[in-house]
Amino acid sequence: MKLPAFLLTLITLFISGIFTCCSQESHPIITFGIVTDVHYADIPDKDNRAYSQSLDKLGFCVKKMNEHAVDFLIELGDFKDCNSTNSEEKSLIYLYRAEQVFKEFNGPKYHVIGNHDVDCLSKSEFLSQVQNTDIPNNSTYYGFTQKGIHFIVLDANYDSAGRDYEKGKFDWNDPNIPEEELKWLKKELKKASGTTIVFCHQLLDGHGDHYVKNAKEVRKILEKSGKVAAVFQGHYHEGQYHLMNGIHYYTLKALVEGGKKDDNSFAIVSLYPDMIKVKGFKNAVSMQFGLENRK
Repeated sequence: MKLPAFLLTLITLFISGIFTCCSQESHPIITFGIVTDVHYADIPDKDNRAYSQSLDKLGFCVKKMNEHAVDFLIELGDFKDCNSTNSEEKSLIYLYRAEQVFKEFNGPKYHVIGNHDVDCLSKSEFLSQVQNTDIPNNSTYYGFTQKGIHFIVLDANYDSAGRDYEKGKFDWNDPNIPEEELKWLKKELKKASGTTIVFCHQLLDGHGDHYVKNAKEVRKILEKSGKVAAVFQGHYHEGQYHLMNGIHYYTLKALVEGGKKDDNSFAIVSLYPDMIKVKGFKNAVSMQFGLENRK
């Protein structure tokens, strides 16, 4: 039986719509890997922190990121730790070893500075030993664009007077983003052409010991831009998630936690036009959140 032309057209459009939808669903705009709180150091394990396993865990993370061919890999701070004597020499060795494993990723790589990254080192010493792809080596906060998506890395390792955290001379629960960086952030958001993702070590979605002290001021800047889809954070080892005024705040669980065979934590983030998917590996939490709440 021959179907009427208008019916054939409707069926064709319907099937085309299904395949278009499926195509968009299966092909994100960009994918990237996140890992945080590696805390590598050649020191005895303590409490639930398996320092001795951090390099192997990080190596497994890098292997999976290469297998999935993500567009870039970023670690969200506390890349290394320090020994009981606060040895600068030992700390540089720990950093070197961790970076050698991280460099095995076959693509652009980025670092966010965490408080433990400067527990025995200055920021300049830390930056001299790591590579942020196509970023000036003296930049502790910076932006970059890939596939039309803008990414912003923040540095909250300043005390309330705006002084750098340096070689352990800081209070870990007094992180701040100083005025100069806030001015830069406003300019960076203004020049972003569209959807923007933010990375920070300390938390921006509340207040307390693990939170940036002027987080409320930072959030206002992010919200006013109307461009920020999500913030990815570390520092709080248990991990968490909040939606605040249209921005998703995902805190990744720490890689260093847990000494059992399957203990590890990292994730792949896939950004679609209308949603973000977080695929958590091992202990990391998988989530999916829509972008319809953005301004």
